[in-house]
Amino acid sequence: MRAELIRHPAFSCDAVSAIAVKVERSSAGVLRLRYVARGVTDGLTVPPPAPAERTDELWKTTCFEAFVRAGEGSAYYEFNLSPSSRWAAYRFDGYRERMRPAQEIAQPLIALRRAGERLELEVSLGLGGTDLPAETPWRLGLSAVIAETSGRSSYWALAHPGRRPDFHDAIGFARELPVTERP
Repeated sequence: MRAELIRHPAFSCDAVSAIAVKVERSSAGVLRLRYVARGVTDGLTVPPPAPAERTDELWKTTCFEAFVRAGEGSAYYEFNLSPSSRWAAYRFDGYRERMRPAQEIAQPLIALRRAGERLELEVSLGLGGTDLPAETPWRLGLSAVIAETSGRSSYWALAHPGRRPDFHDAIGFARELPVTERP
C-alpha cells in the first residue's frame, strides 16, 4: 500500500512539501513502513543519531508515527519512530484511554537516509506477539510531526478530524491493511 500524508491546514511548513508512506504487512505480523519526506529538508530539525531505545515524548521534534487497531475495535497501538533510532510503543483500550507502554513490542529496526531534498525513514516492526489478530485486516493511521529549524512544527496524517491535529481520532485510522500487502 502507498499513501500520501496531508498537512494539517492550520500549520504551515517550509521544509517539507510532501510525505509519502509505503506499507507492507506480512502474514508473520511484521509491519514495514517507509516514510519519504520531500522538500527543502535542510530546514528540518532532525534528532541526532542515538542508541535505539524506548523513549517518551519523541513527538516534540521530527517524528514519524503509526497507529494500528484490529478491524473496527476500539483498542489500538501507537508507535513513535524517531530519525535518531529511538522509538516508543503504547497500547490504548480506546480513544486516549488507559495509555501504557506496549512491553510486548520488541525493538524495531530503524534506518535513516538523507539525500538532497529527500529524507527517508525505513522501519520494520514485529507485531506477532500483540493482540492484533494475524488473520484479519487492521485499520491503520499514519502520521508525522515535522519540526523546522525556525522553531515551527507541522502535523501530517492520512486524515484530520478537525481544527486541531489529533492523530488518535478514529478518523485518522483511514486505511485498511490486509493480511499480506506488498509495496
